[in-house]
Amino acid sequence: MKKDIRWVVTRIDGKIASVSADFRHLPRIAAQVSRLPDGAVNEIVVSKVGMDEIVDLSATTKWEDLRLFGTPFQLNVWRRLYSLTHHDDGTPILPEEGIKLLSYSQLADLCENPKGVRAVAHAVACNPVAYIIPCHLIVPKEAIDKILAIREVAQGTIFKGTDLYLLNSIEVGEYEYGSELKRRIIERQLYSR
Repeated sequence: MKKDIRWVVTRIDGKIASVSADFRHLPRIAAQVSRLPDGAVNEIVVSKVGMDEIVDLSATTKWEDLRLFGTPFQLNVWRRLYSLTHHDDGTPILPEEGIKLLSYSQLADLCENPKGVRAVAHAVACNPVAYIIPCHLIVPKEAIDKILAIREVAQGTIFKGTDLYLLNSIEVGEYEYGSELKRRIIERQLYSR
């Protein structure tokens, strides 16, 4: 990656409540914690780590290691996102095992809500745990269409198109921390471990 940003990791009683490139999730987490009964939370720890630590954290974080505040619908979407990069037992899916980009409509189908693409997209945008819950792997449908077209053309070449994304030639879509960072994170997750 070009510049190693410092990720803000917030833990509540040892469980990850947020991962973000800044402190924007802290007020929302504080508001949620304030609504809990006295004694429900003993410790909140905030730390800053580099991208390598986030990658390592993602490889070791199981769903049960997360402390998420969201609606049942949001939690379902976030769980489906998490499953894009983690097996049912919580071990990471390696790029060669099939990590791939999805469109919002494909994710809505995966969430068993094909007519709720906008609601699913909103839940993706509200994801509090960047990278570990890989909202960055959701891209516009036009990007998926372009990837498929590139792969089809590549089938007649020595590249065969199996992992040929030409990431710099597709629009990766919006990301809370900017599309260039999203592109770099996608590249790192798809092509290295």
